[in-house]
Amino acid sequence: MYTKNEDELIALGKELGSLLEKNDVLILTGELGAGKTTLTKGLAKGLEIHQMIKSPTYTIVREYEGRLPLYHLDVYRIEGDADSIDLDEFLFGEGVTVIEWGHLLGEDLPKDYLELEILKTDEGREIIFHPYGSRATDLVKRLTDGV
Repeated sequence: MYTKNEDELIALGKELGSLLEKNDVLILTGELGAGKTTLTKGLAKGLEIHQMIKSPTYTIVREYEGRLPLYHLDVYRIEGDADSIDLDEFLFGEGVTVIEWGHLLGEDLPKDYLELEILKTDEGREIIFHPYGSRATDLVKRLTDGV
């Protein structure tokens, strides 16, 4: 899937966010400045969150309230040490968990999650979906089928 600008990336996030349910986990990967937090702004809109979304780079975790709580994590600074935060509190809480740099968690990731790889291109961004598990596969199908 391709987006040409920030507005289209937010719109994609909003559409995906409207499909999210309790305990859904999204992993966002991409180089610095790829658009991970911008995509999360769209996810928040889809979750009916009206707060300003900020990068959790220095705080590790930011929580937002909407249709479902959004737990926005950036695990880059914990260097894959999942024990330094109570990851289960977010993964098995009442909301949706979005983890920037989540691939760094390795085996600490749940069995069912959707990874969105964001790549910069000359024309904008390419978003590649990597579903792991049945729920993640269903999310991609619903998003790409426009359901």
